Formats: sequence, C-alpha cells, structure tokens
Amino acid sequence: MGSKGEEIVPDDAGQKDTACSSDFAEDQEGDPTVGKTALAQIFRSDGAHFQKNYTLTTGVDLVVKMVPVPNTGDSVELFIFDSAGKELFSEMLDKLWESPNVLCVVYDVTNEQSFNNCSKWLEKARSQIPGTSLPGVLVGNKTDLASRRAVDSAQAQAWALGQGLEYFETSVKEMENYEAPFHCLAKKFHHLYREKVEVFHTLA
Repeated sequence: MGSKGEEIVPDDAGQKDTACSSDFAEDQEGDPTVGKTALAQIFRSDGAHFQKNYTLTTGVDLVVKMVPVPNTGDSVELFIFDSAGKELFSEMLDKLWESPNVLCVVYDVTNEQSFNNCSKWLEKARSQIPGTSLPGVLVGNKTDLASRRAVDSAQAQAWALGQGLEYFETSVKEMENYEAPFHCLAKKFHHLYREKVEVFHTLA
C-alpha cells in the first residue's frame, strides 16, 4: 500500500538466469492519509511495526525488503518508493524513476474521494511508459472502520478489473492481509523478468 500508489523495477533482463534474485522498485500512489506509509512500514517489519500516529510524508521515503515469490524458489528485492500524495512530490519521484514496472495504488475505503482519485494516480503512472502495460494492484485500506465504509468492495473490484489491476483490501491497523498486495506484485514482476530472460536467450 507513502507515496504514490505504484511500484517500479529496473530493467535487468540481461542478468544471470539462475534462481532469480533481482531488484524491482515500487512507487506507491494515492492521496494523503490513506495509509500508504503505514502499509509499507508494517510490511517491512513483518507486522511488528505499526505507529498509531504518523506524521504526513513530506518527501519520498524508501523501504527495502527481500520478498519471496509465491510458488517458486526465487525472491526479489523490493524497493518501495513512498511519496507524499501531492503533485509536487509525485513529480519529484518521476524524476528519480522514469520507467515504473509495477504499480500499487492505495485508497481509504472510508473516503470516496480517495477512491475517485485513483484514476488520476493510475493515469499519471502509466503515462510514464506509454504503449506499455503496467501491471499492478489496487489496495483498499482501513477495512477495520466498517461502519464508516464509503466505497463498496464490488465497485472497487470492478474498477480494478477494468484497469487490469488485482484488487486487495487491508487493515493495516489490524494487520489483516497487508502482505498479499506485495506478494502479488513480486509474482507479477517475477513473471515479467522470466519473460525477458527467455527473450534474451532467443536473441543470444
């Protein structure tokens, strides 16, 4: 799930074809206060680190974690670029990473506007690599606030499907399902990586 809601990965198709242990970066996108930083921090700490009071991200934070790829013996090193959900810092991140590989867009299930703004964050991320499919996930956070829910799960899932994104709901506060989006992204990147390696071998 600070940030912009997306994930980015350097192109390393020419690396060794052994058990995959490659790097990829995630740029998390989304509005301020939707829980992007909390999501990244609790994932990095394996559920051991949740601060009740966060200060707003005012620039770009970096979270690094080795992530096993489900159903393989491989792992990838994930670089999560968590930027403040404001245009100024969004532009700052664009200058650091020009070619995102995977995307994580986060919204707050109790805040309909944060969901509506996902289109903006997604369009901005995909505009960095026109003509190329950018796999990713949509994450609805704060499911523990059920009585305040403003965005229906079916509505969000349908929108994600229409955009080619996997959909997840999480409660960082209750430490529910916070790993699933990152494992999904690791699997998507691993698939892209193996495809590039195969193409490289056919050209060798």
